[in-house]
Amino acid sequence: MQDCVFCKIVENMIPSNKVYEDDTVVAFRDINPMAPVHIIVIPKEHITGANDICPANSGVVAHIFEVIPKIAAAEGVAESGYRIISNCGKDAGQTVSHLHFHILGGTQLPLSLA
Repeated sequence: MQDCVFCKIVENMIPSNKVYEDDTVVAFRDINPMAPVHIIVIPKEHITGANDICPANSGVVAHIFEVIPKIAAAEGVAESGYRIISNCGKDAGQTVSHLHFHILGGTQLPLSLA
């Protein structure tokens, strides 16, 4: 997707502070963090959002959820706890139309953020 900021991060056209990368996903620090640890995890494949997960691409999502605990451990929040958030659609606050998951931790998170 030519106009997708996350696709441009995947292609290294836009710089990011990457904390993890493999053949399937990229994870990087959020530029406007809402917690001391705020990492965005995205599939390299463009999937618009949760509504577009299907049998052909659901393995990518499973892989993301295998990677998230590794990132949380590397960031030092696996034991204390962290939150995983994915917004779906404009009314939910999805500002980039590329499936992504926020890892938030490093502090006691308010329930209002759940």
